[in-house]
Amino acid sequence: MERLSQTSGVSEFILLGLSSRPEDQKPLFILFLTIYLVTITGNLLIILAIHSDPQLQTPMYFFLSFLSFTDICFTTTIVPRMLVNFLSVKTISYAGSLTQMYFIYALGNTDSCLLVVMAFDRYVAICNPFHYVTIMNRHRCALLVAFSCSVPHFHSLLHTLLLNQLTFCNSNVIHHFLCDLSPLMKLSCSSTFVNEMVLMTEGSVFVVTPFLCIAFSYTRILITILKIPSAAGKRKAFSTCGSHLTVVALFYGSIFYVYLQPVSTYTVRDHMATIVYTVLSSMLNPFIYSLRNKDLKQGLRKLVGRRKPQAAPS
Repeated sequence: MERLSQTSGVSEFILLGLSSRPEDQKPLFILFLTIYLVTITGNLLIILAIHSDPQLQTPMYFFLSFLSFTDICFTTTIVPRMLVNFLSVKTISYAGSLTQMYFIYALGNTDSCLLVVMAFDRYVAICNPFHYVTIMNRHRCALLVAFSCSVPHFHSLLHTLLLNQLTFCNSNVIHHFLCDLSPLMKLSCSSTFVNEMVLMTEGSVFVVTPFLCIAFSYTRILITILKIPSAAGKRKAFSTCGSHLTVVALFYGSIFYVYLQPVSTYTVRDHMATIVYTVLSSMLNPFIYSLRNKDLKQGLRKLVGRRKPQAAPS
């Protein structure tokens, strides 16, 4: 790792964070510590409820448990570093910045792939219900999860290795609260042409393709739902997809706003959109999925009830 810092000419970066005003640091620390604790607790409850309730042993909840686990890891890659920055050290080593960026892209794209898999699951359940058990068998579900968790690491490794080829010899101040590609490339004193081309081509394909797959799945789902004769059947079908669509809109809307633009136009105003897909979406996912899902709410009630101390017999 020392070799990396010597090659770059910079041994550490300074993360300016969300605010440079001293009076803002403690309130921001309390806010993001609360968000982090809620995120960890909410997603852990989802995982425990799914694995402890036999009625939730279905492909949809199998994928949701992996999404919750990924959200825990994704948030842990970002928020603890933010909390340290709010109270004390605002520096991060060169190796540390590459490591954080690697896991942000790997875990963020794992989230994206899992959302595609969940959309495919709903597509099969609604558009081809008689073959659902055959198509979404245990082996295929495991392969889909393995693919979703492995392929994003190659994407992340590509961008990390390309960034490591750049030279940083001037400013080492990152105008952000995390180590992201765009603000890091803006600090480079060498040409970033290759990095930008790869980001705008391979990066865009890696972001847009999953979204298009989800859009295709839900277009077919919508067509199928509109053919259902009963209003009750339509409501039931829409209710199984509403939570997932809400998460997709929140996640991809903020990602498109941040990444589908040239590096030169990246400004501090993009911080809020970055917070949405890196921090807020992971916190809100358990609420979105549980509030609109009767089976999951029942599973959570069973989990909480099971852990309450039993009253002593009189």
